[in-house]
Amino acid sequence: MTITKERKTGLIQEYKRGDNDTGSPEVQIAVLTTRINNLTEHMRTHSKDYASRRGLLMLVSRRRRLLDYLKRVDPQRYIDIIGRLDIRK
Repeated sequence: MTITKERKTGLIQEYKRGDNDTGSPEVQIAVLTTRINNLTEHMRTHSKDYASRRGLLMLVSRRRRLLDYLKRVDPQRYIDIIGRLDIRK
């Protein structure tokens, strides 16, 4: 359910905006999306795991807040990140 250190480092390298960037909204959204996808797969097989369901809902709401912030501050970056991560259906 958790992501490995190598996977997280790869995500940071892929979505960073500068050389020392590890905490920009794009990076945080990418890491959260990976965790959400892993938990979603877990919930498909373990439908009564309510503790994981609560954690999944908290991750989704945290990602939603970051996306709202990015949309408010820079709409073009918002459009780019949802396109790259294929978040909207």
